[in-house]
Amino acid sequence: MKIIGLTGGIGSGKSTVSWFLAELGAVIIDADKVGHDLLRNPEIRQELADAFGKHILDSGGYIDRNKLGQVVFDNSRALEQLNQIIHPRIGAVIQGMLADYRQQGVAVVVLEAPLLVETGSASMADEVWVTVASEPAALQRIKERSGLSEAESLARIRSQASAEERAELADVIINNDGNLDELRGEVERLWQRLKHSA
Repeated sequence: MKIIGLTGGIGSGKSTVSWFLAELGAVIIDADKVGHDLLRNPEIRQELADAFGKHILDSGGYIDRNKLGQVVFDNSRALEQLNQIIHPRIGAVIQGMLADYRQQGVAVVVLEAPLLVETGSASMADEVWVTVASEPAALQRIKERSGLSEAESLARIRSQASAEERAELADVIINNDGNLDELRGEVERLWQRLKHSA
């Protein structure tokens, strides 16, 4: 089984690359989705409320991800604390999923993880693919998708590892300043290479 670690900054197009790879036959593990699912765990919910305050909970007692985001994205110490609570658990769930897929005989698994580099999860992958986009292109995508202000979008971009830091670990760099057809063509080319090397 070949494991591709797919990462890139917010707005760089990694989810689109992931979607194209799924169309081509890869199995996708979305680390963000694993993290979101874990936020529903009562034990983790309590730990986060204790760490960051009850105001991060909604009226039903669940984590309000927007409120949690407001607490951690402007505060590197709080972000680090959140990562220490949640990332080891995300890693454990992903390891279990990889073991299951290996047993099922899956050929290619893509681990899509925005914080692949920051959390040390790149060690799980056989190859690391990094999507990159210029800051103006990334800002435009974030604003269109999430409705965040430019200042909020920039804070999110700058809270993550830089493109240069990710590139140091990259086996493949996918530039996404072009259009969707160009991106799809590049992903298809990489997929063919992957199939021939498997």
